[in-house]
Amino acid sequence: MLELRGITAGYDPRDPVVRDVYLTVADGEAVGLLGPSGCGKSTLARVAALLHRPTAGTVVIDGEPARGWRHRAPREQRTAFGVVFQQPRQSADPRLRLRDLIAEPLRASGRSRAEAAARVGELAAAVGLSEELLARRPHEVSDGQLQRACLARALVPRPRWLICDEMTAMLDASTTAALVAVVEDYRRESGAGLLVVGHDAALLDRWCDRTVRWSTLVPNKEDASPRKAT
Repeated sequence: MLELRGITAGYDPRDPVVRDVYLTVADGEAVGLLGPSGCGKSTLARVAALLHRPTAGTVVIDGEPARGWRHRAPREQRTAFGVVFQQPRQSADPRLRLRDLIAEPLRASGRSRAEAAARVGELAAAVGLSEELLARRPHEVSDGQLQRACLARALVPRPRWLICDEMTAMLDASTTAALVAVVEDYRRESGAGLLVVGHDAALLDRWCDRTVRWSTLVPNKEDASPRKAT
């Protein structure tokens, strides 16, 4: 179980963009988080993935509170999450070929070159990247092709929780369908939990087991009581 308990977070302590939010994602469950652009969904997603420290509240992973954030999180907690962001060009090192981009988490954790190559080949096939594309750098491929590589990179360490933050916002319908199918195959095979952030209600309702509306999570300024979604 992934639990967000009383999360308040933002970039200015005097004006948080997320206030006292509670949210849970069970093992194997797909939860959609629906809300308008700029409401704080991405900030909450980064907190859930241990990439942004909240000013209040905590993330609880299988009953154990988070013990650090970003590079200070212990490896077993940090590597439990895979994240796919909306803007692949902002999350991909432009110096790396797609093959090395996908392998990056494995190489960082000390896996052998042979093991990394085998896993990259497996995931490249799953997301539809040819050997020719794997040899290219980010500026030599389309947004859709780069997002396929970013999804493969998120899955390569076999995370227990996958967070997709507007993953399909820049993609056409066919690429969206292909990547959703890859995520669903991984969820069924691994039992991983899934948090999908977006503003397309139809897509989230089709994709997820349940969809949580942002307006039900965040109390307004006149109401300080927390709103819980379980």
